[in-house]
Amino acid sequence: MSLPEPSADALATSHALSHRIAADIAAADGWISFAHFMQQALYAPGLGYYAAGSRKFGADGDFVTAPELTPLFAQTLARQLAELLPQTAGNIMEFGAGTGRLAADLLLALDALGCAPAQYFIVDLSPDLVERQRDTIARLAPALLPRVQWLAALPETFDGIMLGNEVLDAMPCELVVRQQDGRLQQRGVTIRDGAFCFDDRDFGDATLAALAAELVPDIPGYVTEISLANRAFIHTLAGVLQRGAILMIDYGHNAGEYYHPERSMGTLLGHYRHHTLHDPFYLPGLMDLTTHVDFSAVAQSGLDAGLDLIGYLSQAQFLINAGITERLSFLDAANVKDYLPVAKAAQRLLSPQEMGETFKVIGFGKQVAIDWVGFGSGDRCYTL
Repeated sequence: MSLPEPSADALATSHALSHRIAADIAAADGWISFAHFMQQALYAPGLGYYAAGSRKFGADGDFVTAPELTPLFAQTLARQLAELLPQTAGNIMEFGAGTGRLAADLLLALDALGCAPAQYFIVDLSPDLVERQRDTIARLAPALLPRVQWLAALPETFDGIMLGNEVLDAMPCELVVRQQDGRLQQRGVTIRDGAFCFDDRDFGDATLAALAAELVPDIPGYVTEISLANRAFIHTLAGVLQRGAILMIDYGHNAGEYYHPERSMGTLLGHYRHHTLHDPFYLPGLMDLTTHVDFSAVAQSGLDAGLDLIGYLSQAQFLINAGITERLSFLDAANVKDYLPVAKAAQRLLSPQEMGETFKVIGFGKQVAIDWVGFGSGDRCYTL
């Protein structure tokens, strides 16, 4: 497979990040956890994938997200948010807002429904993306830009709706492996012959060891991921949320599917210029690293933190419940030039072979009604 060549500047950034990670490995006696490597590869200040200036979203980037496909995604999601906002102080907080397209489209759609948020907070660690988000909102929804505020960290308390689209999959994960003799070990990163490579060691974290013993099938050679970060993130959000809702959209499975015996190589992937790679060490800082989400773990974390689990279902079912097909029917099908691109994008959002089944939606509530339009039918909480 021939991959696009990075620019000289991009390659220099990757080399600088590799040197930084190598220094971390040397300082840790020759071994770091994979979560540490992934954290640096994605978020190292000024060098990591999400912290440097590379173009990540859209046709010229590494992947395309649902909000980039069509405003129909945000317009449909807005119906769910419009139902919840009046039950709160009227605020929205979005995590990892990408280009800002979802924020801009949501602001416009909610304003059209007569319930524009009092404030729209965006929590993002990338200065480059914050600037892109500001430009996108200023271009598409200039009148609503004054309602938007950027945060580098969570506030102490929040009353409103917390929203994340493709956020959980980009959080660092741990790798675990069942060796040929049946032992479970943690798979970390070391350096051999001047290159990053995997190295397995006994667990140094009792929590991770216990989860591995519970989740990993008794199959020699089985490799998988466990995200302590996902669990901690949901628990932290629950502590911050005074009243309102948490809505997370991402690709993933329940635990039974995630740790199925046939999924013996895990879900860790790299995305580079619309190519999917299985080598996580390729050009650190220039490639996205991602894993599917264990939604059973996410659900349990929310419940343990005192949240109401409202629902869990496929993205397709959620969007249908929230009225995407009705919105599509409002368009003039005779206007082929305008209608076909929207219909094609909707097909990608809904099709089981595209995003419709792979992506899931999970919702939590605190002191709000438990009947949400998006979870009106097809709920799968019983599978978690």
